[in-house]
Amino acid sequence: MDKFSALRVYNEGGKVSGRVATMALEELSPGEVVIRAAHSSVNYKDALAATGAGKIIRSFPRVAGIDATGTVEASFDPRFHPGEEVICTSYDFGVGHDGGYSQMCRVPADWVVPLPKGLSLYEAAALGVAGYTAGLAIELLELNGMAPDRGKVLVNGATGGVATLAIDILSKLGYHVVAVTGKDAEHDFLRKLGAQEVLSRHKLEMGTRPLEKAAWAAAFDSVGGASLAWLTRTMQPDGLIAAFGNAGGIEFTTTVLPFILRGVRLIGINTGETPMPLRRKVWGRLATDLKPRHLAEIAHDIALDDLPGYFDRMLRGEIKGRAVVKL
Repeated sequence: MDKFSALRVYNEGGKVSGRVATMALEELSPGEVVIRAAHSSVNYKDALAATGAGKIIRSFPRVAGIDATGTVEASFDPRFHPGEEVICTSYDFGVGHDGGYSQMCRVPADWVVPLPKGLSLYEAAALGVAGYTAGLAIELLELNGMAPDRGKVLVNGATGGVATLAIDILSKLGYHVVAVTGKDAEHDFLRKLGAQEVLSRHKLEMGTRPLEKAAWAAAFDSVGGASLAWLTRTMQPDGLIAAFGNAGGIEFTTTVLPFILRGVRLIGINTGETPMPLRRKVWGRLATDLKPRHLAEIAHDIALDDLPGYFDRMLRGEIKGRAVVKL
């Protein structure tokens, strides 16, 4: 493929925006593995990056997209060979290195994961960084003692990409899942995914005491801000919180009391630099015991040309589930 299409982000006179451009392979960032991309996905970080709403991209122009799945076209690393199906997510992909919104990608071999048996390229893209985040969060919380018999698990910001996948997977594993959302019209959707209870964020009584009534054995938080502070105050003894988002703000105010009187553990989920053995383990689990049951209902397709408008909708909070970009 001499020429191909990609969603390239430009900074023109201080205004950051993305548009579909025609590119050649030599214009892409360097790397040992060339991938003919099949699919990518849309993550909140992508919307921040491609619109300039967040200072994510460090140099311009840049092909956006922090994940992609596809087939190896060429490799200068013996670990990969032409025709092999692979996944590339995280690291500097779509941030400091040209990313996944491109029909061709060129990446460092150390970033590439072989597609595990049990997943198609489409399913792996529907999972993408969001699915990997959910899987990594479950893996790390299980290592810290999370188990179905410990009590209820709350998922905050429940209609987001990571959260919908987490609800599906956790319910499959036998957890009693409580979903919290500000989108009251989506309660039935969340129950269909496996939430046994759905709470409206608009009706929550968060309280102001350093410790509120203990309610949750574990929590998955994509919101941050006041919602995360509330979670710290309402966890059961030895409760576990996985923090992986900031849709509600990057700052939160709490006290040390949940941590020293209840033994609450706040665990940050950083998918960007996960060691490769753990990354491969999580992807292997996403193809087996952590594979969502309702991925077809969670995911929907969009075209490369649709991305700029979709980013705006995502930033306005109008999106649910996962968008798969067909490349």
